[in-house]
Amino acid sequence: MSDIQSFRQSVEAFIAARGWTPTRFGRAIAGDPLFVFDLREGREPRSDTRNRILKAMQEHAEATGHAPLRIGVAGLGNVGATLVRILQKDGEALTRKLGRKVVVTAVCARSRSRDRGIDLTELEWFDDPVALAKSDGIDLFVELIGGEDGPALAAVKAALDIGRPVVTANKALLARHGVALARLAEESGAQLGFEAAVAGGIPVIKTLREGLGSARIERVYGIMNGTCNYILTRMGEESISFAECLEDAQKLGYAEADPTFDVEGYDTAHKLAILSSLCFGCEIAPDEIFVQGISRITQADIKVAGDLGYKIKLLGVAQRSADGIEQRVHPTLVPKTSAIAGVDGVLNAVALETDHVHELLLAGPGAGGPPTASSVLSDILDIARGTKVPPLGVSSHELTPYRQAPMRAHEGGYYIRLNAKDIPGALAAIASRMGAAEISLESVIQRPDLRVTDSAGDGVQTRTVVLLTHSTMEATVRETLAQIADDGFIVGEPQLIRIETL
Repeated sequence: MSDIQSFRQSVEAFIAARGWTPTRFGRAIAGDPLFVFDLREGREPRSDTRNRILKAMQEHAEATGHAPLRIGVAGLGNVGATLVRILQKDGEALTRKLGRKVVVTAVCARSRSRDRGIDLTELEWFDDPVALAKSDGIDLFVELIGGEDGPALAAVKAALDIGRPVVTANKALLARHGVALARLAEESGAQLGFEAAVAGGIPVIKTLREGLGSARIERVYGIMNGTCNYILTRMGEESISFAECLEDAQKLGYAEADPTFDVEGYDTAHKLAILSSLCFGCEIAPDEIFVQGISRITQADIKVAGDLGYKIKLLGVAQRSADGIEQRVHPTLVPKTSAIAGVDGVLNAVALETDHVHELLLAGPGAGGPPTASSVLSDILDIARGTKVPPLGVSSHELTPYRQAPMRAHEGGYYIRLNAKDIPGALAAIASRMGAAEISLESVIQRPDLRVTDSAGDGVQTRTVVLLTHSTMEATVRETLAQIADDGFIVGEPQLIRIETL
């Protein structure tokens, strides 16, 4: 958000909170009765004028005793500690923008003795997040505990039950209980903010809820997990294995000790389920997503993709179709010339395809303390300004039931890697099966440097064969690969990666 946009919001929030007319604000604060009217018509006052008016708003709030917004933070990990640090450091600047103080007054975490690099001596400490959520000493509850159930769910429900606004970064909680929590928030009149739950510091939730007007979204896709993107980027740039990249990611703190949730695609699936609800006005359906991770990606796959002009990315993709909504998470070959192919390292990106603005790509830091805390703070400031929108973009009662489109009807090109037995007739039999299924092959690649498996286990050597198909139906590809496996000419499970034309 630009300084001008932030200033306009601050002025409007100040007026709304006090029930003033624009003329009264102009005379009392700006020194010009027409100031607000001109501002609404697009006037952009100079920075010194904005600073003077923001200071006058702050002084008025202090003189009239406008109550501060008191925040309780549950969870003091990397994100929680960073949020407290930002609010303590930038409190004065935020007060000038809002005309109201925003202060952390209470916290909750498992360990009181841990050094988090922040001053907690003046804050009330709670051992129970539910007690913090219900405390009369806070006006807004921030949940940064994590987990789809347990204390996180209980505390968020406790706050919403009494009409207390909630901000959370918990994608697992929202993927599992988002519709119920949105309904509870609407019934109690509380706001529920979760900008930080998807793509860290990228304002994709705000864009979907407030920024696109009547634009109809046809497809949303993106890179939504920094751990996977880091691993695939390193594999491509340094020609090292998945296992080596994962080990480095763990040492650098990009991957957990148990990385399954990230590398097998479940983290991306939770985020995609939330985005699908916002994009298509449907109920959140985390269990209706095809999920495949990146642990089977090899250097052979990376090399062939690169030689053919592609990069491999773990994408979450959701799109409308005549049969319903298709949601899928899987490794994907994307053209090197596409915008999303340039999103490397721990960065995230979300692309929206709409009827009005065509394709919109939002990219930036997807994880880490400062980016995620920044998104949490964005929700806090919206609540402080009095901004109110339905949590899922429309009333929870207007969400349509999720109708799953058949994943295996997906049509496109495919990358197939097989370990074929090095015996007479093997390749001919594979090609025959492909031809019988009317699968047109764009290319067949055999190179010594692509060997993945040396032996079939029975003394028979294998050769690694890569097939690229033209557009075909996924169901057809899978049925044909099953038949090839039954013929006994291949070893192990074939590698199947979809090709997206982005």
